[in-house]
Amino acid sequence: MANLNKVFLIGNLTRDPELRYTPGGTAVANLGIAVNRRFKDSSGELKEEVCFLTVTVWDKQAEACCQYLTKGRSVFVEGVLQSRFWETNDGQKRSAIDVRAERVQFLGSYQNSGKDKNEAKSEEGLEMADISATQSETIKPEDIAWDE
Repeated sequence: MANLNKVFLIGNLTRDPELRYTPGGTAVANLGIAVNRRFKDSSGELKEEVCFLTVTVWDKQAEACCQYLTKGRSVFVEGVLQSRFWETNDGQKRSAIDVRAERVQFLGSYQNSGKDKNEAKSEEGLEMADISATQSETIKPEDIAWDE
């Protein structure tokens, strides 16, 4: 039996990216994105459904996302689904399915990112940036402290 775990998403950031570092010094960022779906219901009325997702980005790609992305910015994400499990302080078991980014592409212009114009530097005319993940180091979810 064949298996495939591949996700392609275009959405908008629901908050500014959060950057942290593993004990080994590897950068990791969490992006909250909203992806909309429009459809017609059985009566023909146009409906819109929003799916909120957490995208985990690693290494230099994570640092670039935190440098150039802000709430509201459109992004294209290519990645895989990833399960994670944890136990709360009161002993309850929890789980979530997130997206582990392999590639993040910034959509729109840098000027519309919400960053201060003085922060634009040489990237002021940036329209699209394609930042691909490096495969140099495998990081496990347990290597990072999750804020749950």
